[in-house]
Parts: sequence; structure tokens; C-alpha cells
Amino acid sequence: MNKVVLIGNLTRDPELQTTNGGVSVCRFTLAVTRRFANAGGEREADFINITVWRNQAENCHKYLKKGSKCAVIGRIQTSSYDAPDGSKRYSTDVVADEVEFIMSSRNNADSDEGSSYTPSESRTPARKETAELEEIDDDSLPF
Repeated sequence: MNKVVLIGNLTRDPELQTTNGGVSVCRFTLAVTRRFANAGGEREADFINITVWRNQAENCHKYLKKGSKCAVIGRIQTSSYDAPDGSKRYSTDVVADEVEFIMSSRNNADSDEGSSYTPSESRTPARKETAELEEIDDDSLPF
């Protein structure tokens, strides 16, 4: 099984490209803070390369920015290539199956005009007063 779950902050704005076949691909780096502090008492971070494909790639490019917090579920993919100096280089990336926008680095005052998306709006429903519940007779239920 190859499954990864990460939560972190983007270290730079996502980069969107299109393949020769017209498929969107978005790449960004996620800084994920380690759970425990090092010997100096500091919590270090790992910087994980993320690759997202198709419609989700376009959404990531549109709504995520440097500093945005997101959750990524995906799989680890390794590759290698020959560098210009002749040495062999290795790369480890996470190919995202799911990306959830947890929080944007922009607040409402700084958001682009015409952009109506704010992660907090889609996640936090307005609280409503709860009316008193009336009792229902079990015999009146259809099941």
C-alpha cells in the first residue's frame, strides 16, 4: 500500500502547466512541521514536493497561494534523471489524489476582486438559534 496524508503550508505559489495532451498539472511544495522538537527545542519542517493533476490542479492554482494551509492525500512516487554534469539525481514527490483547502493566507480584505471563494465561508455555517423540539409519538412514524 502506498498512501500519504500530509497537512502543511505552501512554501511558494503553485505553478500550473499543461501537458502536450492538454492535461493540467500543478506543482507546489508543502512545508510539514515535524511532530517533535529537535535537541535544540525547535520543531523542524520537511519540504515535500506535491504534484496535482487535471481539474484539481486548476483549483489548486486558482485558490492556493504561498502560506496557504492544505491537506493532501496521495501516493509517493520516485523518479531519477541524469543531471547535466553526468550524475544521477533522484526525486521523491507526492502525487495528490485529494487536496483540501484548510485555510488561505489571504484574508477577506486582501482577496482579489471578483473572487467569491473564501475557505472559511465554505466550511463554517452560520449558527442559528435552535427552536424547542416537540415530542413525536413513535406510533406516528412511518417505519
